[in-house]
Amino acid sequence: MKIAVVTGTSTGIGLTTSLHLARNGYRVFAGMRNLAKADVLQSAASAEDLAIDVIQLDICDPDSVTHAFSLVQETGPVDVLVNNAGIGGAAPLELTPEDEHKQMFETNYFGSVRCIQAVLPSMRERTTGCIVNITSAVGLLATPNQIAYSASKWALECLGEALAHEVFRFGVRVVNIEPGVIMTNIFENSAEQTRYVKTSPYQPIMRRNGKVFAAGFKRAVAPDLVAEAILEAITTQDYKLRWPVGPDAEGMMAARHQLASEEWIRMGGDLSDDEYNSKFREYFGVDL
Repeated sequence: MKIAVVTGTSTGIGLTTSLHLARNGYRVFAGMRNLAKADVLQSAASAEDLAIDVIQLDICDPDSVTHAFSLVQETGPVDVLVNNAGIGGAAPLELTPEDEHKQMFETNYFGSVRCIQAVLPSMRERTTGCIVNITSAVGLLATPNQIAYSASKWALECLGEALAHEVFRFGVRVVNIEPGVIMTNIFENSAEQTRYVKTSPYQPIMRRNGKVFAAGFKRAVAPDLVAEAILEAITTQDYKLRWPVGPDAEGMMAARHQLASEEWIRMGGDLSDDEYNSKFREYFGVDL
């Protein structure tokens, strides 16, 4: 039985992916920082008699990462790593504290790096394995009002593409899963890092960023769709690096290949709502 490690599994994409992989023949080690939140996953696994072990794993703590992967490797080598744990937030750069910006990278980027370095030597030596990075649609397009989050996901996108090149000759697969708006708790969990100030000179950008997510919620997809994409990405014979999930992610990827950076930047000008909405519809196929 192949072994998969999934990070950030107490809710949302991580929880759903753990169940989906286990239902499809994987022995899953589900990492979560706070084991007090393990009841939902453990109950679901028990009800279906699934091979899921919940383990304590704080990806921001090097000692926790070392201990967790040592525990897993007592059972066997890791065949699949799903770097899912992450945090979000929305605020203009001027209003984002440096510590908050650093924490976004510590979790969304460096946490994934630690986990990759824990499994990569064995994958390389065995010439097999798959590393899955859960990035984001905003990792495809530089997103105002979410610079810290967007930049951390851009960094993870870059890591995935460059690492895929580095390890290709060793038979190790790397994929980037790029969800749009998915119905998870990430928005509730990032409330403290999300700011909307009516009197701010950045208020139009804050409001429009909110409208983009509101539009995404109208056609948001369940985390099951992400889990299905992950399984396909790690098993298909037709390898590809990038896997956008959801209509908004697909729209952003299409626009990224067609839209000049200067045109995107000019949308930050003093446009009326009608002008902005019209351009957004033209570029991304989304009605705000």
